[in-house]
Amino acid sequence: MAEEASKNDVGLTSKTRSFRLWPRWIPTSMDHIIAAEKRLLSVVKTGYVQEHVNIGSGPPGSKVRWFRSASNEPRFINTVTFDSKPDSPTLVMIHGYAASQGFFFRNFAALASRFRVIAVDQLGWGGSSRPDFTCKSTEETEAWFIDSFEEWRKAKNLSNFILLGHSFGGYVAAKYALKHPEHVQHLILVGPAGFSSESDAKSEWFMRFRATWKGAVLNHLWESNFTPQKLVRGLGPWGPNIVRRYTSARFGTHSTGEILTEEESSLLTDYVYHTLAAKASGELCLKYIFSFGAFARMPLLLSSSEWKVPTTFIYGFQDWMNYQGAQEARKHMKVPCEIIRVPQAGHFVFIDNPTAFHPAVFYACRRFLTPDPDNESLPEGLTSA
Repeated sequence: MAEEASKNDVGLTSKTRSFRLWPRWIPTSMDHIIAAEKRLLSVVKTGYVQEHVNIGSGPPGSKVRWFRSASNEPRFINTVTFDSKPDSPTLVMIHGYAASQGFFFRNFAALASRFRVIAVDQLGWGGSSRPDFTCKSTEETEAWFIDSFEEWRKAKNLSNFILLGHSFGGYVAAKYALKHPEHVQHLILVGPAGFSSESDAKSEWFMRFRATWKGAVLNHLWESNFTPQKLVRGLGPWGPNIVRRYTSARFGTHSTGEILTEEESSLLTDYVYHTLAAKASGELCLKYIFSFGAFARMPLLLSSSEWKVPTTFIYGFQDWMNYQGAQEARKHMKVPCEIIRVPQAGHFVFIDNPTAFHPAVFYACRRFLTPDPDNESLPEGLTSA
């Protein structure tokens, strides 16, 4: 199905090339990631083009490279664009933490029936460049993702698109829309992170846990930037088995919705392993964006009154992200905002229940898809919060 970009290695740094030669203790490489992506997307029955979009070495006019790197070599964003009908509205999709664009594999075909779908791997994730991560503050870390995405937008010559972000990708999408609202027609935040802070009343129980010795140890690991990916790398050749157990449990045994087929589970496991085990880069944002417990250091709730883009929140009924944060933000927004809940779905609502997720997205974008959006009713089974 895929038409490969002619110069997929444009922007590969010497360090990126070198990790292809890592000892087999960590059996992965950039080539492995792209090959695993191609295998996973083979289940999508819609044609697509995969390309590495060159975003240069840093923001124009800035002495700061992506980001505080000594290298001037160009970086790239791994991008897939699906075949679509002429004049379809553009939907750009951003993945969450410890994920990549391939996580949307169950959604691409359905969404491409009504949108021009473009999905990206954020800088430092998936099949995108993985520069050394040397940010030292929340502001620098946000800029790493927001500015690199803006350079990608310029390179793709995009404007007036619908922006969808999941979890941490929802946080990035919201921050991007706050900085560049002129390019975003509508914002869809799927189980977004970043709407709660340690000052929230419901976090009191967590504060008590953090005061225990177990909480203190876990907090130390968090502040030391110990990530789940480091565990996968540390296990070397046993890493793939750990990832297999996770995907089988999360999307199989303990699934809240439509269980993955054996083929889907195998392909996703392979893809997830290679994207997690590759060189650490974007993953190291964690402690700068969130404190232990996934509480945002700069909560989106604080900027909700500055929102300039109409927004739809989508949550699974069993999502561990709290939709009440979106309800609180809506009180301060001066733009249209709605909250949709999807049954039989957890945090990965688009994997758990794609059959209900797709109508939720179509409903959120009804003013771009139907001639009479005001008479569209919420699809059966979905709940408005």
